Amino acid sequence: MTKCHIAYLACTAALVGAGLGAAPQLPAHRLHVVKPGESIQKAVDAAASGDTVLVTAGTYHESVKVSTPGLTLRGVGRKTVIEPSATPTTSTTPPATTTTAPATTTTGTTTTANTTTGTTTTTGTTTTTGTTTGTTTGTATGTTAKKASESCAEGGNGICVVGTKDSDVKGVTVASLTVSGFTRTGVFAMATDGLTVRNVTAVNNGVWGIAQERSVRSVLRDNTARDNGDAGLFLANTIKEEQGASDTQGTLVERNRLEGNRIGITVRRLRNLTVARNRLTGNCAAVFVVGDENKPKAGFVTVRENRIARNNKSCPKTTRLDALQGSGIVLTGAEDSLVTRNVITDNVGASPLSGGIVLFKSFVGTTSDRNRISENVLSGNSPADLVNADTGKDNTFAGNSCRASQPAGLC
Repeated sequence: MTKCHIAYLACTAALVGAGLGAAPQLPAHRLHVVKPGESIQKAVDAAASGDTVLVTAGTYHESVKVSTPGLTLRGVGRKTVIEPSATPTTSTTPPATTTTAPATTTTGTTTTANTTTGTTTTTGTTTTTGTTTGTTTGTATGTTAKKASESCAEGGNGICVVGTKDSDVKGVTVASLTVSGFTRTGVFAMATDGLTVRNVTAVNNGVWGIAQERSVRSVLRDNTARDNGDAGLFLANTIKEEQGASDTQGTLVERNRLEGNRIGITVRRLRNLTVARNRLTGNCAAVFVVGDENKPKAGFVTVRENRIARNNKSCPKTTRLDALQGSGIVLTGAEDSLVTRNVITDNVGASPLSGGIVLFKSFVGTTSDRNRISENVLSGNSPADLVNADTGKDNTFAGNSCRASQPAGLC
């Protein structure tokens, strides 16, 4: 090798080394481990985007609020249990506003009403950031964690994932834990983008097991919601005011197990959403796709490949909904939706909404239009496997395997 070649290679190596040295280093994602007796909220507040808060096996008596984008809050399975604090918090209702100061961000409380059940859900938070030194730092951090936790707890919720009115919180994951016994909701999300909730068990919560509103591109997968007061999974545009259906941009509700709830899955005033391969049994009603008089209507929802059996629990009438028993899939006030390849068996009741697959004119008079019911397998449902109690236009029933329908001829 000539001296010229050696000099050339040395220069090349120097340039490559300089280039590599100048490349910005990616931030390291940290793992924050929480053990019984420690605060989950403190770990969440200390975490940065991309970090994981790992909650080890044990029972934790607190509520947790997440607003950091890209954060993962994960347990080790059903043995990680989050329950309400033994010390009740004082409920307050500050204005629903967002203000920004140089070192302080305040997100006020938002009170939302469940128009199906007449209940309300309250969420909110106060998070303070700034620079402190000495012993003051620990005190400030503890106070911040307490306020964030209490704001979620005051709404009766276990875990809250909450953005702001003007900015969705993106890419949060909640996984592999149990939330139980909260007066409102096990996991509540509002103003999120790309939220994932997976392998969560939500049981014996007063209203919803897992619920979200004003959220897009969510994935709710492999969860169990059992014995919750209203819906096991509840998805809506907004529940505090009248609005037309919103586009979820492809939210997926998949492979969940829903048992013993009032309604297994409620999809309310939403569009562009898929409910697939879930198992629903023992609820008063399995799946509700609900719209009303607002524009645009609920619709473009796909309900496919679900197994729905014996949803024969009896639930009394509410101010917004008739008594429920024996309902498989109900579409009311929805348009342009597809119900296909579901297996629906032995759902029996005497409610106006009873039956295997039911099209029902909404209680505010809105019809269901242009929905397609195809290739479903139905048996043993009463009063019929297929029920069209709607006066809407261009709803079609094709290729279904069933024995009885109202009116006759739909099978």
